[in-house]
Amino acid sequence: MNVKAMPSPEDIARACAEAMWKQDDASQGLGMELVEVKPGQATLAMTIQPHMVNGQRIAHGGFIFTLADSAFAFACNSHNERVVAAQGSITFIRPGKLGDRLVATAREISRSGRSGIYDVRVTADDGTVIAEFRGHSRVIGGTWLPASETDTKAKAN
Repeated sequence: MNVKAMPSPEDIARACAEAMWKQDDASQGLGMELVEVKPGQATLAMTIQPHMVNGQRIAHGGFIFTLADSAFAFACNSHNERVVAAQGSITFIRPGKLGDRLVATAREISRSGRSGIYDVRVTADDGTVIAEFRGHSRVIGGTWLPASETDTKAKAN
């Protein structure tokens, strides 16, 4: 009997991230790096470039928000469901500076039905907290990965 092993949640999360990353021109265009993805979690990093600083010569908040939002997106899409943001808010704690490598770590707080809540902490490489983000997600239907014969059989049982 030829039995295929079911992919682990970690395998599914990584495969979803790979599929999503291939289509994510915004994150790639800003020089983000996909550091790690697990079920309900994601870590992305981005270095603050000269075009990302504002008139105060600190990281423009929109770029920090975008990094946090991208980490949020990868975390909430890690369960092989297509998910978008319904709402997001950020609190800036300290400024990011030119040349800082910022790291955004997202984690799932709640996931029920079509809705989810995720927290994202943005830090500088030295661990200094730059911002805290909270995102609310909404499942829109569809998947990142094609359903396999094994998945179909598992759902039927």
